[in-house]
Amino acid sequence: MSLITVRPLRDDLSFGARITGVTLATLEDHEVRERLRRVFDERGMILFEDVDPDGKLQVEISKVFGPLKDHPIPTVPRAGGALHPGVIEIGQAPREGNIVLVDGKEVTSWLPWHFDHCYNNQLNRAGVLRCITGVTEGGETGFADGIQLYHALSPELREQIEGRGILYTLNLRFRDMRFGLADGFVEIQPHIALQKTIDYGKKLPRAVHPAVWTRDTGEKVLHVSPWMAEGIEGAENPEGDELLEAVCKELLTKITPYFHKWRATDMVIWDNLRMLHAVSGHDPDEPRIMHRTTIEGDYGLGYFEGNAVGDKILEMTV
Repeated sequence: MSLITVRPLRDDLSFGARITGVTLATLEDHEVRERLRRVFDERGMILFEDVDPDGKLQVEISKVFGPLKDHPIPTVPRAGGALHPGVIEIGQAPREGNIVLVDGKEVTSWLPWHFDHCYNNQLNRAGVLRCITGVTEGGETGFADGIQLYHALSPELREQIEGRGILYTLNLRFRDMRFGLADGFVEIQPHIALQKTIDYGKKLPRAVHPAVWTRDTGEKVLHVSPWMAEGIEGAENPEGDELLEAVCKELLTKITPYFHKWRATDMVIWDNLRMLHAVSGHDPDEPRIMHRTTIEGDYGLGYFEGNAVGDKILEMTV
């Protein structure tokens, strides 16, 4: 009898899996761990359902897929301390952080589509999330598959963007987004606590990552983060900006996402080298707290513009 059950995330999606039966005990089985890694490589994202809401299990699930990567900023809350090392807390008190207007609604903790570490020369392999304090409505985390996006992009844009490098910089301010910003977006309140990081980021070198890369399986991945994109390497001109904007706009139009509504017994891992993710935002008067682990692992294709040297802060996970 199988120790775990694996099902598609949703019948109409080419990515994602739902897995039940994962416990600290089942993770001791070598075949279970191998199967989890195979499913992750094939599907790009796993929703673990009915798991024990415990930091130790989050750490052990994460370690199945690689070593943990700690956050470089000491002031970021460590959720587990010495008991569950590697778990950070993401959240804020009501009306404490950014507040934006999206689709006519005021929300906080909204994040546009992106991949983590785009502003660094090295990416991370994956992120693992679980919800500690949920919200009444919204607060959903969205996931989209870069393999699906590559095939969905028009042949004309695919031909123009393939082989290009995209420039990224550490700028967390949404109103500064140059590409793919939603129509009608308004920043009502910036995240004041992040302003020092934003100002410091302006002094740092820009990273370059390929718009399209090829997995060992031969599958091509459209891997463009509209958030924090600065332009196309060697084409920072009106024509290059027009091309990148067209790619981002079509990406957002043709995306087939999965948005996850969180329960306390859910845990999600996604492949940061393949997937984009976003957050829908929620009522600014409600708190929302997530626990996250980050898994090391890079594809070796990114670099800093002009062979510049990076900075410790660029290891920050966003």
